Amino acid sequence: MKTIDVMVVDDSAVVRKVVGAVLESAPGIRLLHAVADPLLAIERMKQAWPDVILLDVEMPRMDGITFLRKIMAERPTPVVICSTLTEKGAETTMAALAAGAVSIITKPKLGLKDFLSESADELIAAVRAASHANVRRLAARAAPAPVAAKLTADAVLAAAPETRALLRTTERVVAIGTSTGGTLALEEVLTALPRVTPGIVIVQHMPEKFTAAFADRLNGLCQIEVREARHGDRVLPGRALIAPGGKHMLLRRDGANYHVDVIDGPLVNRHRPSVDVLFRSVARHAGANALGIIMTGMGDDGAAGLLEMRKAGARTVAQDEDSCVVYGMPKEAVKRGGVEKSVPLKAIDREILQQLGVR
Repeated sequence: MKTIDVMVVDDSAVVRKVVGAVLESAPGIRLLHAVADPLLAIERMKQAWPDVILLDVEMPRMDGITFLRKIMAERPTPVVICSTLTEKGAETTMAALAAGAVSIITKPKLGLKDFLSESADELIAAVRAASHANVRRLAARAAPAPVAAKLTADAVLAAAPETRALLRTTERVVAIGTSTGGTLALEEVLTALPRVTPGIVIVQHMPEKFTAAFADRLNGLCQIEVREARHGDRVLPGRALIAPGGKHMLLRRDGANYHVDVIDGPLVNRHRPSVDVLFRSVARHAGANALGIIMTGMGDDGAAGLLEMRKAGARTVAQDEDSCVVYGMPKEAVKRGGVEKSVPLKAIDREILQQLGVR
Protein backbone atom coordinates (compact mmCIF):
# COMPACT_ATOMS: atom_id res chain seq x y z
CA MET A 1 0.00 0.00 0.00
CA LYS A 2 1.36 3.40 -1.02
CA THR A 3 2.29 5.76 1.81
CA ILE A 4 -0.02 8.80 2.05
CA ASP A 5 2.05 11.99 2.20
CA VAL A 6 0.23 14.72 4.13
CA MET A 7 0.86 18.43 4.45
CA VAL A 8 -0.57 20.42 7.39
CA VAL A 9 -1.21 24.14 6.80
CA ASP A 10 -2.26 25.88 10.02
CA ASP A 11 -1.05 29.03 11.78
CA SER A 12 -1.36 27.33 15.19
CA ALA A 13 1.89 25.76 16.35
CA VAL A 14 -0.12 23.51 18.69
CA VAL A 15 -2.22 22.17 15.82
CA ARG A 16 0.84 21.55 13.68
CA LYS A 17 2.58 19.71 16.52
CA VAL A 18 -0.35 17.58 17.67
CA VAL A 19 -1.74 16.79 14.22
CA GLY A 20 1.75 16.00 13.00
CA ALA A 21 2.26 13.54 15.85
CA VAL A 22 -1.12 11.87 15.18
CA LEU A 23 -0.32 11.47 11.50
CA GLU A 24 3.17 10.15 12.11
CA SER A 25 1.75 7.49 14.44
CA ALA A 26 -0.63 6.12 11.80
CA PRO A 27 0.58 3.23 9.62
CA GLY A 28 0.85 4.18 5.97
CA ILE A 29 0.76 7.94 6.58
CA ARG A 30 3.74 10.30 6.50
CA LEU A 31 3.88 13.96 7.53
CA LEU A 32 5.48 15.61 4.53
CA HIS A 33 5.28 19.28 5.59
CA ALA A 34 3.78 21.29 8.47
CA VAL A 35 3.71 25.03 7.77
CA ALA A 36 2.11 28.17 9.21
CA ASP A 37 0.51 29.65 6.10
CA PRO A 38 -0.27 29.01 2.40
CA LEU A 39 2.67 31.01 1.06
CA LEU A 40 5.08 28.78 2.95
CA ALA A 41 3.08 25.80 1.73
CA ILE A 42 3.48 26.85 -1.90
CA GLU A 43 7.27 27.01 -1.46
CA ARG A 44 7.41 23.57 0.18
CA MET A 45 5.17 22.05 -2.50
CA LYS A 46 7.71 23.00 -5.14
CA GLN A 47 10.00 20.46 -3.47
CA ALA A 48 7.48 17.66 -2.84
CA TRP A 49 3.75 17.56 -3.56
CA PRO A 50 1.48 15.99 -0.89
CA ASP A 51 -1.22 13.40 -1.49
CA VAL A 52 -3.55 15.11 1.02
CA ILE A 53 -3.59 18.61 2.52
CA LEU A 54 -5.00 19.39 5.99
CA LEU A 55 -5.91 23.06 5.74
CA ASP A 56 -7.03 25.77 8.17
CA VAL A 57 -9.29 28.42 6.62
CA GLU A 58 -8.37 31.52 8.64
CA MET A 59 -4.65 32.34 8.36
CA PRO A 60 -2.42 35.38 7.83
CA ARG A 61 -0.99 36.45 4.46
CA MET A 62 -3.35 34.21 2.45
CA ASP A 63 -6.62 32.67 3.60
CA GLY A 64 -7.28 28.97 3.20
CA ILE A 65 -10.03 29.32 0.59
CA THR A 66 -7.87 31.40 -1.74
CA PHE A 67 -5.13 28.79 -1.39
CA LEU A 68 -7.63 25.97 -1.98
CA ARG A 69 -8.92 27.56 -5.18
CA LYS A 70 -5.36 28.03 -6.40
CA ILE A 71 -4.54 24.37 -5.76
CA MET A 72 -7.72 23.09 -7.40
CA ALA A 73 -7.08 25.22 -10.48
CA GLU A 74 -3.41 24.29 -10.86
CA ARG A 75 -3.15 20.71 -9.59
CA PRO A 76 -6.29 19.24 -7.97
CA THR A 77 -5.34 17.64 -4.65
CA PRO A 78 -7.54 16.21 -1.86
CA VAL A 79 -7.98 18.86 0.84
CA VAL A 80 -9.48 18.27 4.30
CA ILE A 81 -10.58 21.49 6.00
CA CYS A 82 -9.64 21.86 9.69
CA SER A 83 -12.16 24.46 10.88
CA THR A 84 -13.23 26.04 14.16
CA LEU A 85 -16.64 24.85 15.38
CA THR A 86 -18.45 28.22 15.18
CA GLU A 87 -21.26 29.72 13.09
CA LYS A 88 -18.75 31.96 11.32
CA GLY A 89 -16.46 29.01 10.79
CA ALA A 90 -19.38 27.04 9.32
CA GLU A 91 -20.10 29.72 6.72
CA THR A 92 -16.46 29.89 5.71
CA THR A 93 -16.23 26.12 5.51
CA MET A 94 -19.25 25.97 3.18
CA ALA A 95 -17.30 28.20 0.82
CA ALA A 96 -14.35 25.80 1.10
CA LEU A 97 -16.52 22.79 0.27
CA ALA A 98 -17.95 24.67 -2.69
CA ALA A 99 -14.39 25.36 -3.83
CA GLY A 100 -13.56 21.65 -3.86
CA ALA A 101 -12.57 20.54 -0.35
CA VAL A 102 -13.23 16.85 0.31
CA SER A 103 -14.41 16.97 3.94
CA ILE A 104 -14.29 18.78 7.29
CA ILE A 105 -12.56 18.16 10.61
CA THR A 106 -13.63 20.49 13.41
CA LYS A 107 -11.49 21.94 16.18
CA PRO A 108 -12.56 23.88 19.30
CA LYS A 109 -11.15 27.23 20.38
CA LEU A 110 -10.19 25.86 23.80
CA GLY A 111 -8.73 22.53 24.88
CA LEU A 112 -7.27 22.06 21.44
CA LYS A 113 -4.45 19.69 22.36
CA ASP A 114 -6.68 17.25 24.27
CA PHE A 115 -9.40 17.43 21.61
CA LEU A 116 -7.07 16.61 18.75
CA SER A 117 -5.51 13.76 20.66
CA GLU A 118 -8.95 12.30 21.44
CA SER A 119 -10.08 12.75 17.80
CA ALA A 120 -7.08 10.94 16.31
CA ASP A 121 -9.18 8.15 14.77
CA GLU A 122 -11.49 10.64 13.06
CA LEU A 123 -8.55 12.63 11.75
CA ILE A 124 -6.78 9.56 10.35
CA ALA A 125 -10.01 8.26 8.80
CA ALA A 126 -10.57 11.63 7.09
CA VAL A 127 -7.06 11.58 5.63
CA ARG A 128 -7.44 8.01 4.38
CA ALA A 129 -10.83 8.80 2.83
CA ALA A 130 -9.47 11.92 1.15
CA SER A 131 -6.57 9.97 -0.36
CA HIS A 132 -9.10 7.84 -2.26
CA ALA A 133 -11.15 10.78 -3.53
CA ASN A 134 -11.57 11.42 -7.25
CA VAL A 135 -10.60 15.01 -6.64
CA ARG A 136 -10.74 15.97 -10.32
CA ARG A 137 -14.49 15.52 -10.13
CA LEU A 138 -14.61 17.92 -7.19
CA ALA A 139 -12.47 20.39 -9.09
CA ALA A 140 -14.68 20.10 -12.15
CA ARG A 141 -17.83 20.83 -10.12
CA ALA A 142 -16.35 23.45 -7.82
CA ALA A 143 -17.40 27.35 -7.79
CA PRO A 144 -8.02 0.61 6.27
CA ALA A 145 -9.80 -0.84 9.34
CA PRO A 146 -11.12 1.70 11.86
CA VAL A 147 -10.44 1.22 15.56
CA ALA A 148 -13.73 2.28 17.13
CA ALA A 149 -16.65 -0.08 17.60
CA LYS A 150 -19.04 0.00 14.68
CA LEU A 151 -22.73 0.01 15.58
CA THR A 152 -25.59 -0.75 13.19
CA ALA A 153 -28.96 0.97 12.92
CA ASP A 154 -30.22 -1.48 15.61
CA ALA A 155 -28.65 0.89 18.15
CA VAL A 156 -31.24 3.54 17.27
CA LEU A 157 -34.20 1.78 15.64
CA ALA A 158 -35.11 -1.91 15.70
CA ALA A 159 -35.79 -3.57 12.36
CA ALA A 160 -39.45 -3.94 11.40
CA PRO A 161 -40.96 -7.42 10.88
CA GLU A 162 -40.45 -8.50 7.27
CA THR A 163 -44.11 -9.49 6.93
CA ARG A 164 -45.37 -5.97 7.50
CA ALA A 165 -46.71 -4.23 4.37
CA LEU A 166 -47.65 -0.57 3.98
CA LEU A 167 -50.50 0.80 1.91
CA ARG A 168 -49.58 3.20 -0.85
CA THR A 169 -50.51 6.83 -0.30
CA THR A 170 -50.48 9.91 -2.49
CA GLU A 171 -47.56 11.25 -0.45
CA ARG A 172 -44.14 10.24 -1.75
CA VAL A 173 -40.77 10.47 -0.02
CA VAL A 174 -37.25 10.61 -1.42
CA ALA A 175 -34.47 9.56 0.99
CA ILE A 176 -30.88 10.45 0.05
CA GLY A 177 -27.67 9.40 1.79
CA THR A 178 -24.19 10.68 0.95
CA SER A 179 -20.81 11.53 2.46
CA THR A 180 -17.42 12.42 0.93
CA GLY A 181 -18.01 14.53 -2.18
CA GLY A 182 -21.69 14.80 -1.36
CA THR A 183 -21.94 18.54 -0.82
CA LEU A 184 -21.32 19.41 -4.46
CA ALA A 185 -23.18 16.31 -5.67
CA LEU A 186 -26.27 17.31 -3.68
CA GLU A 187 -26.01 20.83 -5.01
CA GLU A 188 -26.07 19.50 -8.58
CA VAL A 189 -29.10 17.31 -7.90
CA LEU A 190 -31.18 19.69 -5.81
CA THR A 191 -30.66 22.76 -7.99
CA ALA A 192 -32.07 20.78 -10.95
CA LEU A 193 -35.36 19.95 -9.19
CA PRO A 194 -38.61 21.90 -9.71
CA ARG A 195 -40.95 23.05 -6.95
CA VAL A 196 -43.28 20.08 -7.57
CA THR A 197 -40.62 17.62 -6.36
CA PRO A 198 -41.77 15.07 -3.73
CA GLY A 199 -40.60 15.67 -0.16
CA ILE A 200 -36.92 14.83 0.38
CA VAL A 201 -35.04 13.74 3.51
CA ILE A 202 -31.24 13.80 3.41
CA VAL A 203 -28.33 12.59 5.47
CA GLN A 204 -25.03 14.20 4.50
CA HIS A 205 -22.21 13.25 6.85
CA MET A 206 -21.21 16.62 8.30
CA PRO A 207 -20.36 17.96 11.77
CA GLU A 208 -22.67 19.89 14.07
CA LYS A 209 -23.32 23.53 13.06
CA PHE A 210 -22.17 22.98 9.50
CA THR A 211 -25.41 21.42 8.27
CA ALA A 212 -27.40 24.60 8.96
CA ALA A 213 -24.99 26.69 6.89
CA PHE A 214 -25.00 24.03 4.16
CA ALA A 215 -28.80 23.98 4.04
CA ASP A 216 -28.98 27.79 3.96
CA ARG A 217 -26.55 27.88 1.06
CA LEU A 218 -28.57 25.34 -0.93
CA ASN A 219 -31.82 27.10 -0.12
CA GLY A 220 -30.49 30.21 -1.83
CA LEU A 221 -29.63 28.23 -4.97
CA CYS A 222 -32.63 25.92 -5.35
CA GLN A 223 -36.24 26.29 -6.50
CA ILE A 224 -37.27 23.95 -3.69
CA GLU A 225 -37.02 24.86 -0.01
CA VAL A 226 -33.93 23.40 1.66
CA ARG A 227 -33.34 23.61 5.39
CA GLU A 228 -31.86 21.84 8.35
CA ALA A 229 -34.48 19.53 9.84
CA ARG A 230 -36.19 20.29 13.15
CA HIS A 231 -37.92 17.69 15.29
CA GLY A 232 -41.49 17.22 14.06
CA ASP A 233 -41.00 18.92 10.67
CA ARG A 234 -43.48 17.84 8.00
CA VAL A 235 -42.08 16.22 4.86
CA LEU A 236 -43.76 18.22 2.08
CA PRO A 237 -43.54 18.43 -1.71
CA GLY A 238 -41.00 21.04 -2.70
CA ARG A 239 -39.10 20.73 0.59
CA ALA A 240 -35.77 19.03 1.38
CA LEU A 241 -34.84 18.42 5.01
CA ILE A 242 -31.17 17.86 5.89
CA ALA A 243 -30.37 15.95 9.08
CA PRO A 244 -28.55 18.16 11.62
CA GLY A 245 -24.94 17.31 12.33
CA GLY A 246 -24.62 15.40 15.60
CA LYS A 247 -28.23 14.11 15.48
CA HIS A 248 -30.01 11.17 13.87
CA MET A 249 -33.02 11.86 11.65
CA LEU A 250 -35.86 9.34 11.27
CA LEU A 251 -38.99 9.37 9.13
CA ARG A 252 -42.34 8.96 10.91
CA ARG A 253 -45.77 8.43 9.40
CA ASP A 254 -48.87 10.08 10.84
CA GLY A 255 -51.90 8.94 8.84
CA ALA A 256 -51.13 9.81 5.22
CA ASN A 257 -48.54 12.42 6.20
CA TYR A 258 -44.83 12.11 6.96
CA HIS A 259 -42.79 13.91 9.61
CA VAL A 260 -39.20 13.64 10.83
CA ASP A 261 -37.91 12.95 14.31
CA VAL A 262 -34.53 14.48 15.16
CA ILE A 263 -33.02 12.58 18.06
CA ASP A 264 -29.84 11.86 19.99
CA GLY A 265 -28.31 8.41 19.91
CA PRO A 266 -25.05 6.52 19.54
CA LEU A 267 -22.85 6.70 16.48
CA VAL A 268 -24.07 4.24 13.84
CA ASN A 269 -21.45 3.08 11.36
CA ARG A 270 -19.38 5.69 13.21
CA HIS A 271 -21.72 8.45 12.04
CA ARG A 272 -24.39 10.67 13.56
CA PRO A 273 -26.45 11.33 11.51
CA SER A 274 -26.38 7.90 9.93
CA VAL A 275 -27.78 7.02 6.52
CA ASP A 276 -28.69 3.52 7.74
CA VAL A 277 -30.85 4.97 10.51
CA LEU A 278 -32.74 7.21 8.08
CA PHE A 279 -33.15 4.47 5.45
CA ARG A 280 -34.41 1.96 8.02
CA SER A 281 -37.05 4.40 9.24
CA VAL A 282 -38.09 5.08 5.64
CA ALA A 283 -38.36 1.34 4.96
CA ARG A 284 -40.54 0.96 8.05
CA HIS A 285 -42.83 3.96 7.61
CA ALA A 286 -42.93 4.63 3.85
CA GLY A 287 -42.12 1.31 2.15
CA ALA A 288 -43.26 1.36 -1.50
CA ASN A 289 -44.09 5.06 -1.20
CA ALA A 290 -40.37 5.89 -1.14
CA LEU A 291 -37.35 6.20 -3.39
CA GLY A 292 -33.93 5.60 -1.82
CA ILE A 293 -30.79 7.11 -3.32
CA ILE A 294 -27.23 6.45 -2.19
CA MET A 295 -24.51 8.74 -3.48
CA THR A 296 -20.78 9.36 -3.30
CA GLY A 297 -19.10 8.57 0.02
CA MET A 298 -16.47 6.54 1.85
CA GLY A 299 -17.45 3.44 3.82
CA ASP A 300 -20.69 1.46 3.90
CA ASP A 301 -23.21 3.61 5.79
CA GLY A 302 -26.57 3.26 4.04
CA ALA A 303 -25.90 -0.07 2.30
CA ALA A 304 -27.87 -2.14 4.82
CA GLY A 305 -30.65 0.44 5.04
CA LEU A 306 -31.07 0.67 1.29
CA LEU A 307 -31.49 -3.11 1.10
CA GLU A 308 -34.18 -2.86 3.78
CA MET A 309 -35.91 -0.17 1.70
CA ARG A 310 -35.82 -2.35 -1.40
CA LYS A 311 -37.23 -5.33 0.49
CA ALA A 312 -40.02 -3.06 1.76
CA GLY A 313 -41.01 -2.23 -1.82
CA ALA A 314 -39.17 1.07 -2.31
CA ARG A 315 -37.38 1.91 -5.53
CA THR A 316 -33.61 2.22 -5.05
CA VAL A 317 -30.91 4.01 -7.04
CA ALA A 318 -27.15 4.44 -6.65
CA GLN A 319 -24.82 7.04 -8.13
CA ASP A 320 -22.56 5.28 -10.62
CA GLU A 321 -18.83 4.82 -10.15
CA ASP A 322 -17.73 7.17 -12.92
CA SER A 323 -19.51 10.18 -11.41
CA CYS A 324 -18.62 9.53 -7.74
CA VAL A 325 -15.83 11.34 -5.91
CA VAL A 326 -15.53 8.22 -3.72
CA TYR A 327 -17.31 5.04 -4.89
CA GLY A 328 -17.55 3.47 -1.44
CA MET A 329 -21.11 3.71 -0.14
CA PRO A 330 -22.77 3.05 -3.53
CA LYS A 331 -20.39 0.17 -4.24
CA GLU A 332 -21.24 -1.54 -0.96
CA ALA A 333 -24.97 -1.00 -1.53
CA VAL A 334 -24.71 -2.62 -4.98
CA LYS A 335 -22.67 -5.47 -3.52
CA ARG A 336 -25.34 -6.22 -0.90
CA GLY A 337 -28.18 -6.21 -3.42
CA GLY A 338 -29.92 -3.04 -2.30
CA VAL A 339 -29.62 -1.19 -5.62
CA GLU A 340 -32.06 -1.58 -8.52
CA LYS A 341 -30.08 0.60 -10.89
CA SER A 342 -26.99 2.82 -10.97
CA VAL A 343 -27.08 6.12 -12.84
CA PRO A 344 -24.73 9.09 -13.41
CA LEU A 345 -25.02 12.03 -11.06
CA LYS A 346 -26.55 14.17 -13.81
CA ALA A 347 -29.44 11.69 -14.14
CA ILE A 348 -30.46 11.49 -10.48
CA ASP A 349 -32.87 14.44 -10.66
CA ARG A 350 -34.70 12.66 -13.50
CA GLU A 351 -34.87 9.47 -11.42
CA ILE A 352 -36.48 11.40 -8.57
CA LEU A 353 -39.16 12.80 -10.85
CA GLN A 354 -39.75 9.72 -13.04
CA GLN A 355 -39.71 7.05 -10.35
CA LEU A 356 -42.27 8.91 -8.29
CA GLY A 357 -44.54 9.82 -11.16
CA VAL A 358 -43.92 13.55 -11.26
CA ARG A 359 -43.25 13.48 -14.99
